[in-house]
Amino acid sequence: MSTTTAVAPLTTQDADLLIAAAHQAAEAAGVNVSVTVLDAGGHLLAFRRDDRAVLIAGETSTRKAYTALQLNTPTADLVDAVQPGGLFHTLPTALDRPLLFIAGGVPVHRDGRLIGAIGVGGGAPDQDHGFATAAIEALV
Repeated sequence: MSTTTAVAPLTTQDADLLIAAAHQAAEAAGVNVSVTVLDAGGHLLAFRRDDRAVLIAGETSTRKAYTALQLNTPTADLVDAVQPGGLFHTLPTALDRPLLFIAGGVPVHRDGRLIGAIGVGGGAPDQDHGFATAAIEALV
């Protein structure tokens, strides 16, 4: 008989902390961003769009979070995989929400288990990735 240890899910308090940390990192860099946090089921747990961010940043942050969650990998690590000859070059995008292979989406783990994802949009891809990872580090 095997036993499974329960892992605490991503809470709204966790999501608030992730969003605050990502926005703080972005503000320190002078960048306006939108941040999306999804739970393990891909449901929107929290969202914040800076009024000065471009409107598409909201959809971008959501798609980055969704991609990181679905593939359980930071989107920054997937950019080369979708290039011709890459592992995901022919990956269909007919999922609930199209995947987005631009840095800025990072899965959230607790005790080694996937519990959600964060997506940041509005800055350059490497900046968005940095803001998302700074948020993850604040959660730990």
